[in-house]
Amino acid sequence: MADDGTTDITLDTAALRVLAHPTRLALLNRLRQQGPATVRQLAAHFELDSGAASYHLRRLAAGGLIEEDTERGTKRDRWWRALHRISLHDPATSPDAASRAYAQAVALADGETLRRVAAEVVPVLPDEWFGVSGFMSYMLRLEPGQLDAIKGELSRVVESYREREPADGAERVAVHLQLFPLLADEA
Repeated sequence: MADDGTTDITLDTAALRVLAHPTRLALLNRLRQQGPATVRQLAAHFELDSGAASYHLRRLAAGGLIEEDTERGTKRDRWWRALHRISLHDPATSPDAASRAYAQAVALADGETLRRVAAEVVPVLPDEWFGVSGFMSYMLRLEPGQLDAIKGELSRVVESYREREPADGAERVAVHLQLFPLLADEA
């Protein structure tokens, strides 16, 4: 049975391997953000060959992350939809190669999102939204336990907003959090 896309999924090792490919992560994010789409629509958006897009979509489906939307389209025009709203992964639960590859793909995808926002969104943001947007970068000196504590606190704050009903005038807002050591003394 299809999910309505309002649930979250905690990624297992197989799903981590599927999402370790940046193209698959981008396709999944697009389906989550924009809703169901055809292979041709996704291929055009990402400037991919339809065969390559179809391959990546089949891999996402095999990983239980998307499914064919059989209520739309035809045999020739297949539609796909995301099964979950958000993918959850805590590196502490599986500090293996698949976890690291997934984290790398997420960092690359977030970097591409910020590039797109800088080029396409910031110049046209209405003043009301620009004035409340935040582009922050902090450098702290922390121990692993302290970094874990900050991660937990920030996650709880974001989660409290996810649980609220959207008010009139609400827009989708991207909140990207990356917390990682630099491993080099940049001070």
